[in-house]
Amino acid sequence: MVDDKIAPEELKYGIDITGLDPASLTDALRAVIADVMTDPMRMSTWLTGFALAEQNVGLNMLRRLSGESPSASPFPGDKRFADQEWSANPILAGVVEDYRARTDAALQLVASSRLPEATRNKARFAMQLMCDAFAPSNIPWLNPGVVKEATESGGLSLVKGLQNFLDDVANNGGYPRQVDRSGFELGVNIAASPGRVVMRNDLMELIAYEPQTPTVHSVPLLCSPPWINKYYIMDLAPGRSFVEWAVQHGHQTFMISYRNPDVTQSQLTMDDYLRDGILAALDAVQEITGAPHVNLSGLCLGGTMALIALAYLAAHGQADRIASTSVTNTLIDFGLPGDLGIFTDEDTIARLERRMHERGYLESAEMARTFDWMRSSDLIWSYVVNNWFKGKQPPAFDILSWNADSTRMPVAMHSQYLRACYLHNSIVKPNAFVIDDTPIDLGKIRTPLYVLGAETDHIAPWRATYLTTQYVSGESKYVLTNSGHIAGIVNPPGGKKTWHYTKPRAIRGESADEWLESADRHQGSWWEDWAAWAEGRGGPRRAPYDLPEGEPAPGRYVRPSTGSG
Repeated sequence: MVDDKIAPEELKYGIDITGLDPASLTDALRAVIADVMTDPMRMSTWLTGFALAEQNVGLNMLRRLSGESPSASPFPGDKRFADQEWSANPILAGVVEDYRARTDAALQLVASSRLPEATRNKARFAMQLMCDAFAPSNIPWLNPGVVKEATESGGLSLVKGLQNFLDDVANNGGYPRQVDRSGFELGVNIAASPGRVVMRNDLMELIAYEPQTPTVHSVPLLCSPPWINKYYIMDLAPGRSFVEWAVQHGHQTFMISYRNPDVTQSQLTMDDYLRDGILAALDAVQEITGAPHVNLSGLCLGGTMALIALAYLAAHGQADRIASTSVTNTLIDFGLPGDLGIFTDEDTIARLERRMHERGYLESAEMARTFDWMRSSDLIWSYVVNNWFKGKQPPAFDILSWNADSTRMPVAMHSQYLRACYLHNSIVKPNAFVIDDTPIDLGKIRTPLYVLGAETDHIAPWRATYLTTQYVSGESKYVLTNSGHIAGIVNPPGGKKTWHYTKPRAIRGESADEWLESADRHQGSWWEDWAAWAEGRGGPRRAPYDLPEGEPAPGRYVRPSTGSG
């Protein structure tokens, strides 16, 4: 089950990767309930426990009405019930306690099933979905925050809420908006690092960023972002941009910006993303600069492809083209896939493939809606309360704005990816995964690696990202940040609550927990540690490279109108 503390934007990002299918959750829930109902003893035990919990709710209600001090909130730290009235008002406190009892009983019914763990996990998701929908905070006349807002505004908040509702019905598919994107503009305050498009093919654009230092390292830096989202999470905003940080530290930096595929690209595979993506970009960077070696930096799925590219180049005797590689929150061993692994069984993938084949790609908006319902307390109901009941506007937040700017996924590529990685975990098996007619063996990788994991990452669990260091033959350094999957890259220096763990190098045969026991903790952002590591692998300084003319960054492919189908 997904931890309650996972950030909503990170869960949506993860569901974009796997393609969650809600039908599998419904089937799992039916199977669990049927299983419990066939066992009268278990059903009797469950009903008895539920009855006792309800009796306790009634007794506590009587105590509160008699003047006893209210007990602690049954949902400590839950934003839905943060208003003091939920605990101070005896009736509301009883309502919340009853909701807690019913939620616990519903989830206990799932837990008591004898079905496989994966089925129970799916059923738990579905049951949690229903419990979230019936939360008392979603009832406007019970929610003290809604009542207070309406009273203080003389009913104006309800009028504004109705306007928001009608606008969302007309222009947002009937869903409450999660972010105010009106204040963000590509190339102005997000994806804003100065640069130009120096190469373009049918799959991607290559952006070259303008140097911001008098001299640059002789070894250029090529960034490999995930193609299941727009690239600019690596160039989010001034002061919050990894690209800006790299450029300001003297790296001649290039970025791949993938096209948003349409139906004409439905048969693209991971082979195409290797050949026409990262390898084509590598060719272009070396042709533009004349540099014999290039450094790579990959994020999430872009890091997975970077590691595949390293093994591919090694198999073809071209390993020396890459001087070093940094991978951030990247899985290469999917044996520990995190919470998303429960949605990647054979039946779920097959059902998803049938749906994708109808249009040739996985629609980003469809997956966004699917995910929203899977995290409905945070991504549906909180905005229903804020926007429709209280009449307020959603926040303006750069990460959420990027997160809403999703991309499609070609059906062939996505099926290949899910099966090779999540279902069969074949990349880590020597020569089991073949891409562009080349068997992949990670053991042939001798390129120095900087491998970053994030302590609270539920998409690429840090212990799984650590395993990358155990498959390669070259020197690798592992770093663990305290942040999550998204904050793992948007991690500028200066944060008061940021720290990371390091050791000079990872040791073959050492487990992730053994590594952590002997690692040193440092206050501050891992960007600073990476800058020191990359400095030693950037080569001698020289005058900035001459770049060809090109359209200003962020280019065409990142914009919504490109590849609309």
